[in-house]
Amino acid sequence: MYIKLKRDIKPIIILVALLFSFVTYNVFFRNIEVQALSKYGSRGDEVIQIQTKLKRWGYYNGSIDGIYGSQTMAAVKYFQRKNGLTQDGIAGTRTLQAMGINSSSSSNSSTTANSSNLNLLARVVYGEARGEPYTGQVAVAAVVLNRVNNSNFPNTIAGVVYQSGAFTAVSDGQINLTPNSTAMKAAQDALNGWDPTYGAIYYFNPNTATNAWIWSRPVTITIGKHRFCK
Repeated sequence: MYIKLKRDIKPIIILVALLFSFVTYNVFFRNIEVQALSKYGSRGDEVIQIQTKLKRWGYYNGSIDGIYGSQTMAAVKYFQRKNGLTQDGIAGTRTLQAMGINSSSSSNSSTTANSSNLNLLARVVYGEARGEPYTGQVAVAAVVLNRVNNSNFPNTIAGVVYQSGAFTAVSDGQINLTPNSTAMKAAQDALNGWDPTYGAIYYFNPNTATNAWIWSRPVTITIGKHRFCK
């Protein structure tokens, strides 16, 4: 009887040991993941990156001090709300990816669609505005995105870019040039919410524009050689 009881207990002991290992593993690695995220009370270089980007895009008005305080948390929530993310005030994996910040807790890969949109937007920037100031390059990308959000234009980046007669870079083939790192960064900044144009959906160079209609549009701002208008 003792031998039979011993045999019956052995599988139970093994099962308990496996369950204990599974729970320990999950708690350990979940703790690592949580600790890797920037949240209220965090300090360091990643927080500086978050504050710098949010300040550049107009979400944050505090000091860039590397301290994740209440102002930084409020700015992160604001960014999350504007970008369709969970508004928890924690700079987690998806929020950091949306900001264009690499983190040990972030996935190194992005979806094919996001990568394709970024590349196409960067090619527009490079083809249309590579000689312009950096803000002017972001502005060109912002115009594309403003059109995507406007019911009078196609609702995809590709649809806007390849709309007949919309961009000179498409007409003359410069859309096929390989964008440099500055154009890529400008496109990413626009995708992250920076719009130096104040909602413009058109732009033109007054030194070369021949279309009388474009001159009638209300100008929102002039950056470099381009006038941006609605």
